[in-house]
Amino acid sequence: MKIAIENIEPRIKEIEVTSDSITAMLIDGRIISVPLAWSWRLSEATIKQRNHFEIIGDGRGVHWSDVDEDISVQGMLSGIPARYPKQEFA
Repeated sequence: MKIAIENIEPRIKEIEVTSDSITAMLIDGRIISVPLAWSWRLSEATIKQRNHFEIIGDGRGVHWSDVDEDISVQGMLSGIPARYPKQEFA
């Protein structure tokens, strides 16, 4: 017996940022979480800044305008932490 499995792109329904993690509730019922330290911008942000976000791209990512941070659901699933910007030396 063959069972058809829909290939549904993961999309964020809700997001929660705590003092140690970023947790996304997906529309398919999964819950994924990554360490807050993976986003140095959010790690250094205030609670108010962490809670001021917008789910973007029909659930494909999240944007924090106060700290100019964007995190995609694919990045969370792939385990890709944000990199610090390269410093330029004069």
